[in-house]
Amino acid sequence: MTAPLAGIRVLEVASWLAAPSCTALMSDMGAAVIKVEPPGGDAYRRMYQAMLGEDEVFPAHQFDNRGKRGVCVNLETEEGVELVHALAKNVDFFITNLTWSRLERYRLTDQHIHAIAPTCVYGVLSGFGTTGPDSDRQAFDQTAFWARTGAMSIFGDRDSAPLISRGGYGDRTTALNFLASLLAALRIRDQTGAGQFVEVTLQRTGIWALGSDVSTALNTRVQPEKTSHTLPPNPIWNYYRTSDNRLVLLVMPSAMPYWPKFCHMMGRPEWITDERFQTLPGLAQFGPTLVPEIQTAFAAHDLEWWRTTLDAAGLIWEPAITLPEVADDAALRAADAFSVVVHERAGAIEIVAAPFHIRGADIEVRGPAPDAGQHTREVFAEIGIDQARINSLFARGVLSEFKAGST
Repeated sequence: MTAPLAGIRVLEVASWLAAPSCTALMSDMGAAVIKVEPPGGDAYRRMYQAMLGEDEVFPAHQFDNRGKRGVCVNLETEEGVELVHALAKNVDFFITNLTWSRLERYRLTDQHIHAIAPTCVYGVLSGFGTTGPDSDRQAFDQTAFWARTGAMSIFGDRDSAPLISRGGYGDRTTALNFLASLLAALRIRDQTGAGQFVEVTLQRTGIWALGSDVSTALNTRVQPEKTSHTLPPNPIWNYYRTSDNRLVLLVMPSAMPYWPKFCHMMGRPEWITDERFQTLPGLAQFGPTLVPEIQTAFAAHDLEWWRTTLDAAGLIWEPAITLPEVADDAALRAADAFSVVVHERAGAIEIVAAPFHIRGADIEVRGPAPDAGQHTREVFAEIGIDQARINSLFARGVLSEFKAGST
């Protein structure tokens, strides 16, 4: 099998999640990825160390950084900047998520990198973009992807407090956008021979994900109402609780084709001909009457009973499952949704595999994440720096390498 990105070289100067998870997928596809971190490792690594201890190996960090080699370089030194420039000379991709002011300070903007590597694809990921009033504003996915896209204003039940998204949810969504854009730019580079500039933001990815609601707001300036479990616009686009306290989510937005099947399943054939329930507006109007009765019916049986009954009726639904249940999901296992990395200290660690499959292609996790600076000496030796200078760079704090116990 062929690895889609075999022979492609990637230099990553990034931290946290969105850009690193993108380059992890590039590694899965066969690219050789070098991750540049500051002394002590990137902020994501250090956060986990502070919470859980330096001797732990963290599955989440392994997930976002698998298959890379790692170096630690102090970019606050002139020699450190020059060393990253030296690494950039022969790469196909330069990937970063540093703020633009830091990129300018470290001479790592696209202009600087294209002067060194004129045919590379330069990719920058940020919260709000490299131009405009927020170009240097720091961001996480919860701020730029969740709060500043309007998502936080519309998710959750009408009567509930606003929801805060899980960390990384918007980052990894944005990583897929970044990956698609970078591969498209590589196609242009290969056709023209010219270096390319790619920019992706958390905010623009977030409004794309909310495209239906945002498109409506662009033309109406109307804020959509939050959904309500007790007052749904469609009683078979709603969730109900079973006797064993599990949630069943029914999702049949075009209700009328499914309504007769649902009524028969519920043992309420009279609802099929009830003039109140003949249209979607009717279901919305009288939904508050139906929901308590449907909830009472669901509360009479456990999830397994409803699993059999709903499937037999041909209805569209799924249980709201827990993450341990995701880990044991037979369909995910059959689809090879998970993979394993073998870490020198921690042994086998199960992580999420690439979320796509190309028939006949070699796409797989290619090793654990590097410890902080684990490959510093070998990477710089490969580009011709002799051991005497490498030792001097270490002695002066320009370069550093991992210590046992870093993630």
